[in-house]
Amino acid sequence: MSGKPKLIYFNGRGRMEPIRWLLAAAGVEFEEIFLDTREEYLKLIKDGSLMFHQLPLVEIDGMKMVQTRAILSYIAGKYNLYGKDLKERALIDMYVEAITDLTNMIMMFPFSPPAAKEKNLALIMERATHRYFPVFEKALKQHGQDFLVGNKLSWADVQLIEAILAVEEKFPAVLSGFPQLQAFKTRMSNMPAIKKFLQPGSPRKSPPDDRYVATVLKVL
Repeated sequence: MSGKPKLIYFNGRGRMEPIRWLLAAAGVEFEEIFLDTREEYLKLIKDGSLMFHQLPLVEIDGMKMVQTRAILSYIAGKYNLYGKDLKERALIDMYVEAITDLTNMIMMFPFSPPAAKEKNLALIMERATHRYFPVFEKALKQHGQDFLVGNKLSWADVQLIEAILAVEEKFPAVLSGFPQLQAFKTRMSNMPAIKKFLQPGSPRKSPPDDRYVATVLKVL
């Protein structure tokens, strides 16, 4: 039996993408099972694999883990990406929660009603450039280190580079007023494990399209 973590989700980003990112940044190979039908989803519920009848599901270290935050914090702790003490962990948690607020907006955007898409897109840009990115720009400048917390790669850094790239897909010039974040993006993108994840053919998923949206709505 393979010792690799097994990721059960849709063949798309969604709530599994930050988990893929974190495992990739830790240099951990994983396997994936993609759900295409509602019957597959209901079977997981019937088998008792989905504690709260929700995806994503990650099988790791003999556990069937659900709830994205719990999965991510376990991986971060297991692979030493969660700070050196409780104070660093608390700061990482604050950063991660904020980034998640932003990425959740991006994640839900493809499911927006057509009439709301323009408004929701503008809100993503407004929140990124006025609420979230300025905080990280300031933190990196004051901290004077390559990473957000301590001087070591953490879960927060991985979440932030994922968020930056996701926003840039919609607004390519979004970092024009954030030189610290531009430099951070370059550093992170050139780290060997992350650089590998950014290459074509990696487990990183493409931006969601109509087919992905239709599959999620059909299964759930």
